[in-house]
Amino acid sequence: MRLPRIVVICGSTRFMAEMNEADLRETEAGKIVVKPGWDMKSPHGFRSDPVEAEVLKARLGDLHRAKILLADEVLVVGCYIGDSTRAEITYARSLGKPVRFTHLEADPAV
Repeated sequence: MRLPRIVVICGSTRFMAEMNEADLRETEAGKIVVKPGWDMKSPHGFRSDPVEAEVLKARLGDLHRAKILLADEVLVVGCYIGDSTRAEITYARSLGKPVRFTHLEADPAV
């Protein structure tokens, strides 16, 4: 059995609803989808300590880069590209991963 393509969804977590929609579309297209599992912008008790919150953010960043390494392609969701997403795009491209955008104008290479 050949595994389906794996797509990792990247973007600002302010676009979590759009990420969920993209997950549905990509899954319907027969792809395995991985995406951020944590919305750092939403309130949560795990982030009440600022030091622990920074450690968690770094750990989640490492985990997301591992997802990019695992994936066959990257889908960037949303019309805004912040520093973290820009770094993920650069990382993905350095690995030779195809990068697609839901909003073509958001591509920093354009």
